[in-house]
Amino acid sequence: MGSIFNFFKKRGTIQALAAFFTNPHVGNFMSGSLYTGKLKTVCVPGLNCYSCPAATGACPIGAFQAVVGSSKFNFSYYITGILILIGTLFGRLICGFLCPFGWFQDLLHKIPTKKFSTKKLKFLTYIKFIMLFVVVGLLPVLITNKIGMGSPFFCKYVCPQGILEGGIPLSIANEGIRGAIGKLFALKSVILASVIILSILVYRPFCKWICPLGAFYALFNKISMYGYNFDESKCVNCGKCRRTCKMDVDITKTTTSLECIRCGECVSVCPTKALSKKFDITDKKRVIDLNNKTVIDNN
Repeated sequence: MGSIFNFFKKRGTIQALAAFFTNPHVGNFMSGSLYTGKLKTVCVPGLNCYSCPAATGACPIGAFQAVVGSSKFNFSYYITGILILIGTLFGRLICGFLCPFGWFQDLLHKIPTKKFSTKKLKFLTYIKFIMLFVVVGLLPVLITNKIGMGSPFFCKYVCPQGILEGGIPLSIANEGIRGAIGKLFALKSVILASVIILSILVYRPFCKWICPLGAFYALFNKISMYGYNFDESKCVNCGKCRRTCKMDVDITKTTTSLECIRCGECVSVCPTKALSKKFDITDKKRVIDLNNKTVIDNN
């Protein structure tokens, strides 16, 4: 278990590797073409645009919208099943470690400048659930064209990852796409620019307030196999974990907060080891403690 724990401590390395393996076909940026192999039908765990020239898989949000908006399908059990499986295993750990756009925001936030707290803006965190249930789920079903096709509203009108990975690279490499640039491209560019500026000033604004994929995984934080343990008897109320958390979570009040991206920074700063990582392999009674390298059986 020690090797697993040490591996998860290197979050920046894991994020970089995840971004690369999600987008390995870097040569396609020069040609302006897309990878169209069999792996493109497989959903990657994080937010990553299908239209990115380097992308090797499909974005789960884009794939879900493509299916629910189709005139031939009403619901995607395949895509939803994959998301439920990932959510049940890891919760928002995916946001913290395996999402390319999350890593992009992390890198932007490292730019040295004055940073601002978002603790008083917690009400904005509900927007991402509206994005998930209304924009991703309902609108493609309720608003359709003459042949019964719904539009991928989130991908088309909101998602900044699409313009970052797909729209901009393709327009640079492909003259035909450059000629077709219009108001929608300008709108998405403004959204992307806003997210970039905000990401420099505050930590992960898109993840906190907008991302529907993060909202979906958040629903599983309370039941996911991977999570945290908090031993109140060891806690000295120093407040380091609260001050360290950039997602505005007080881990001592709840270890299953919907906003926790399981980055592990609170665990690393705890001076008394009151916080530890765990992975439930069967149920809540049997736990693998990744910090103490022991198996705890409460039966």
